[in-house]
Amino acid sequence: MEINGIEYTGQASKHQQEIERELFKVLDSEIGLDVVNLGLIYEVNLDDEGTCKIRLTFTSAGCPCAEEILNDLHHYLEELEFINQLDITVVWSPAWQMTRITRVGRISLGINPGR
Repeated sequence: MEINGIEYTGQASKHQQEIERELFKVLDSEIGLDVVNLGLIYEVNLDDEGTCKIRLTFTSAGCPCAEEILNDLHHYLEELEFINQLDITVVWSPAWQMTRITRVGRISLGINPGR
């Protein structure tokens, strides 16, 4: 199930609201927008044993907020009772593009929200 550009697979689709609530707390402090509305998260998979795998990207390879974002993902998601382990994979393909920013994100950033 894809919501806000994020593919929720396995048990993640059952816990999408709780997971996304925590993802909204993770900010790219340089841009001032959360990772969901910025379109950085590609996939969240949760298996039956509680291993949560996240595929994400950054706006650039030299993103100065990368370490902070990764730390925050661990901080917020590992608090969820159904997540026993968090595995994060940073991918560069497909490359992040501004079109991944959600309508809400575009409005927040003052970018034309039309798509």
